[in-house]
Amino acid sequence: MTLKWQHVIVHSADPAALGQWWAEALGWVVVHTSDVEFAIRPEPDRLPGLEFVLLDEPKKAKSRLHLDFVPDDQDAEVARLVAHGAKRVDIGQGDQSWVVLADPEGNEFCVLGQRRQ
Repeated sequence: MTLKWQHVIVHSADPAALGQWWAEALGWVVVHTSDVEFAIRPEPDRLPGLEFVLLDEPKKAKSRLHLDFVPDDQDAEVARLVAHGAKRVDIGQGDQSWVVLADPEGNEFCVLGQRRQ
């Protein structure tokens, strides 16, 4: 059996707006748009990507799945993402080496720091 991972699906109230936000935040390219979907990838033919799909209901709780990113410079990337519209969020993580942020629709993601030994 062979499976190819194509996308992580993100439900969204406004797929085009949120997908464009992520495309700009990650420097990815848009590969598909419709009234209900907006897909981005690191490069046009490189998988996996992110696909934002219309879901007309608000987010209700902490996300059960989130993305982790490894930066060259955590402080600089956190500052860049916050300036781009991300918000710092407290999901009960306490004092950790990573920073938890949320995109404009409240989906959490982490910007990792150095692992503590």
